[in-house]
Amino acid sequence: MITFFIALILLIVGYIFYSRFSEKVFGADDRLTPAMDHPDGVDIAPMPKWKAFLIELLNIAGTGPIFGAISGALFGPIVFVWIVLGCILGGAVHDYYSGMISSRNNGDSLAKISGKYGGSVLKHFLRIFSIILLILVTAVFVVSPSTLLEALTDGNIKAWIWMSIILIYYLLSAILPIDKIIGKAYPIFGVILIAMAIAVIGGVMFQQDKYPMLELIGHFKDYSSLHGDLPWWPFMFTTVACGAVSGFHATQSPIIAKCIKTEKEGRQIFYGAMVAEGIIALIWAAAAMAFFRTDTKDGFLSLMNMGGGNSLSVKYMCKAILGPIGTILAIVGVVICPITSGDTSLRSCRLIIAESFNYDQKKIRNRLIITIPLFLIIIALSIWNFADSANFNILWHWFAWSNQVIAAFALWIATIYLVKENKHRFVSLITAMPAIFMTAVTLTYIFGEPNIALGKFIHIKNAYFIGCSLTFVVFVIYIIFFVYYRFYKKGVEFKSWIQKKNMDWKSIKLYCFLFKCF
Repeated sequence: MITFFIALILLIVGYIFYSRFSEKVFGADDRLTPAMDHPDGVDIAPMPKWKAFLIELLNIAGTGPIFGAISGALFGPIVFVWIVLGCILGGAVHDYYSGMISSRNNGDSLAKISGKYGGSVLKHFLRIFSIILLILVTAVFVVSPSTLLEALTDGNIKAWIWMSIILIYYLLSAILPIDKIIGKAYPIFGVILIAMAIAVIGGVMFQQDKYPMLELIGHFKDYSSLHGDLPWWPFMFTTVACGAVSGFHATQSPIIAKCIKTEKEGRQIFYGAMVAEGIIALIWAAAAMAFFRTDTKDGFLSLMNMGGGNSLSVKYMCKAILGPIGTILAIVGVVICPITSGDTSLRSCRLIIAESFNYDQKKIRNRLIITIPLFLIIIALSIWNFADSANFNILWHWFAWSNQVIAAFALWIATIYLVKENKHRFVSLITAMPAIFMTAVTLTYIFGEPNIALGKFIHIKNAYFIGCSLTFVVFVIYIIFFVYYRFYKKGVEFKSWIQKKNMDWKSIKLYCFLFKCF
């Protein structure tokens, strides 16, 4: 229990101090946000800070901090380290800059922002990649609640009926003004998500004799590698994404960037929501390790045989720890959480496509023209999912990989923004360091994952070498880019300024001395 509370305190302290540092580096000021400058009553609308926070939390969370964290328990207490450091230094920074840079650019998507700071090739790549990711997320988050609801009704109401109901909700949520469904329902769902996590950790704490929490000291081992066949590097960092670092969030932050009233609210909303998600992930990881005893072979295999984090393991845990109340919480949680990410994924996908063609979204007809084709693709993917349970695992693996690719790109775009826009360019390290780390994770995963990636042909040790070598190349490119903007470009600008002033030689020498100093 000591490790859990230390991790919890570190997350809170990290929010208090590192979020303020992140805000200072960004330079949040009193300029008008899109919601206050030109609200359109559909996608751009001012919201109270508390409501924007809860909507952002639901947008980014889904079942990620629950399912992902439970699967993360298979790696043992080492997952605590990843959740704490990943959330404070990586994920929350990622979410804050994704949201705030979007707000500074009229609520634009990550893809459009990448075009402004990284060029048209990157813009088109991320636009296509983001749309594919969001379609996958929407399809994934149709299957899990539908199958659970079928099981809870003893098969009397088939999954395809539940799927139809959920898809209709997705359609309405994606096309109606943000304050009609999302603005009214999400705050309630957010409270339920938080209450569910508190109830679970409370149940574990009050039953420590039955479910003792694992401590980091004495259990600092990679239990997934010890009892299974997937080492913690890089697979822990793709398994536990929501709650640590998740690129999906970069597609969701622009939705709320269009709704914040002032830039000063961004720290509590974007950084704060990510830390809240980190706490939820911490709770579920701790509860799963205590309940299944993943430090033992039998406990590890028990969770593995359930498929890791999923509707079944959540229901099993909640029922055993909390009794009938836990069963109700599990049902509500694993139904609501995926739905509240699936609908905003479809909405975000609509906005990215509309943005690509400069297609106005004030008229509902225009919204339907974009949404209906997307809707048909998602229906086809959902039917494909139900055809074979193995298809869902394929989609989930692709989501895990593409999710962290987006995270790496979002952090690099934030780094380019800081290098170009901040006069103290060295502060770009705040996003460059997690960007380098996530680049190493994604490249190693691509070359080492044995099921859907190049790991079928490349040994994991070779994947480590290839991934780290390519990451070093990316790091060198960053250094060259930094040096160019720090010295050469600044020098050119300085020389031009000197020429315009027509200064005498003594003044030029003085200013040159000051330039070298600063």
